[in-house]
Amino acid sequence: MAPDQTDAEAACAKVHTACVQVDDDMTRVFTLLGKRWSGLVIAVLIRQPVHFAELRRAIPGISERMLSDRLAELVSVGLVVREVTEGPPLRVSYRLSEAGSALEPALGELRQWAVRYLPEGGQCPEEFRK
Repeated sequence: MAPDQTDAEAACAKVHTACVQVDDDMTRVFTLLGKRWSGLVIAVLIRQPVHFAELRRAIPGISERMLSDRLAELVSVGLVVREVTEGPPLRVSYRLSEAGSALEPALGELRQWAVRYLPEGGQCPEEFRK
């Protein structure tokens, strides 16, 4: 503790440091998973490894370019593994790494939250707006 710092000030500094750490962690998570399509790519890969074309069909509305970009990013951070099977034809499949698979419980919780608090219309029911 600094010579001028009281016990209360030291306690406040510890709380502030802990809050900043949580914010940094959550910022990293949402910077990566908050990008459009990233969560859906992971959600599809949780079920099973898939080839690029299957993944594109499983996510309506995503372009080949966007899917390619998201996969490249998820591979680069270590959540997805890209596997090439020599051909002919040459086949590329994607699966979750151990780190990516570890997201399954968190995504399951988010799914349960959505069922209860964010039904199909995308609006929180009135009973939960208190």
